[in-house]
Amino acid sequence: MTNLANWTPDSWRAKPAKQMPTYLDAAKAAEVEARLGKMPPLVFAGEARKLKKKLATVAAGEAFLFMGGDCAESFAEFSANNIRDTFRMILQMAVVLTFGGGIPVVKVGRMAGQFAKPRSDDTETRDGVTLPSYRGDIINGLDFTAESRRHDPERMMQVYNQSAATLNLLRAFVQGGYADLHRVHQWNLDFVARGLQGERYRNLANRIDDTLEFMAACNITAETSAQIRETEFYTSHEALLLPYEQALTRIDSTSGDWYDVSAHMLWIGERTRQPDGAHVEFLRGVKNPIGLKCGPKMATDDLMRLVEVLNPANEPGRLTLIARMGDDKIATALAPLLRATKAAGRVEVWCSDPMHGNTHVSASGYKTREFSRILTEVRGFFDVCRAEGVHPGGVHLEMTGQEVTECVGGAAAVTDAGLAARYETHCDPRLNATQALELAFLIADYLKQGRKAAPEI
Repeated sequence: MTNLANWTPDSWRAKPAKQMPTYLDAAKAAEVEARLGKMPPLVFAGEARKLKKKLATVAAGEAFLFMGGDCAESFAEFSANNIRDTFRMILQMAVVLTFGGGIPVVKVGRMAGQFAKPRSDDTETRDGVTLPSYRGDIINGLDFTAESRRHDPERMMQVYNQSAATLNLLRAFVQGGYADLHRVHQWNLDFVARGLQGERYRNLANRIDDTLEFMAACNITAETSAQIRETEFYTSHEALLLPYEQALTRIDSTSGDWYDVSAHMLWIGERTRQPDGAHVEFLRGVKNPIGLKCGPKMATDDLMRLVEVLNPANEPGRLTLIARMGDDKIATALAPLLRATKAAGRVEVWCSDPMHGNTHVSASGYKTREFSRILTEVRGFFDVCRAEGVHPGGVHLEMTGQEVTECVGGAAAVTDAGLAARYETHCDPRLNATQALELAFLIADYLKQGRKAAPEI
């Protein structure tokens, strides 16, 4: 069992740290971190503990985890409408999964903190000019200029402020009636409503209306049941920029434990999961539920070492393992990892990220993802998990409530030639709302099939 007696919020600084910025003014960076350390928490430790309990039900096979949101949040696209559209897209997908799949859904948004992005190269060259790579708005800007690409610690304060505003609006949506199931028809985005997926959603919403009418006849209404008028929603992001995460790590007065109050859930990416690295060192000490991305090259020995470090007590809900293999590798790369954790009696949640292993550059020069490959990886994830006797516990998607054209295929019929129409991402391509809703219906079918195939007790 890992000894936390030798852990502190800054013990990661003694470890090798990958994907970190280079701040030329170290004094300025330290001053920003000190200011952040005095700011109020963005989330509360009690909320993180509640999410951990919800994830424990996923680990037990009694619920399904849905994680979704932007690839990378930005300062330029920050608006109440964008937050609302992504939130109601998540509500739509969750209701499809819950009603269609017949299983409770734990909703976690990639929101209010997903501003840092790992990069394959430290620099980018255009027309003979070489500048630092764009690493997300928390570190530098997207414009290809020396000033924009400079690593600026002051950006951490802007991220904090934008995250606080985002969370404020999300809490209003969650508790102020927007998530009331009686509004289920109003969640349908206008451009989605015009297509096949909108029609499927309307049919499902009509069935929910019928159910609500029956429940009202039984005196179960929005006034008598908070579950009808409100929902539970949590936030997450990759804990990549460790100075920001450290500055927002506090001792919980109730439990005496350390929590990273920048989000309810944090995860470690494929590029920063070194067992002796800074990111693993930092997250092993906070009590939030955490995630770990698992790529096709992960060895079973490395995985078992990491789960022992990150979840030494084998606590249900503490650790979510997020498989991001690629559609052509999911069948062979995932099975050994599932067998290893199952044989060891581990209780981690297994979740599919079908996005990151299926990225390529199109003939037109855009980074994109094919809907068919995303679907193939999701299907493979379900098939392999069930073959190994492991609950397929969730899905992790990069998506938006906007009518973007970044991923090709699906009922939205985005073509390679059509990518330029609304290619708006700051980093990786996202499913648009039509594609995301189509995927939700397909996943609901897999969940329903699994429920029917389960043996009766």
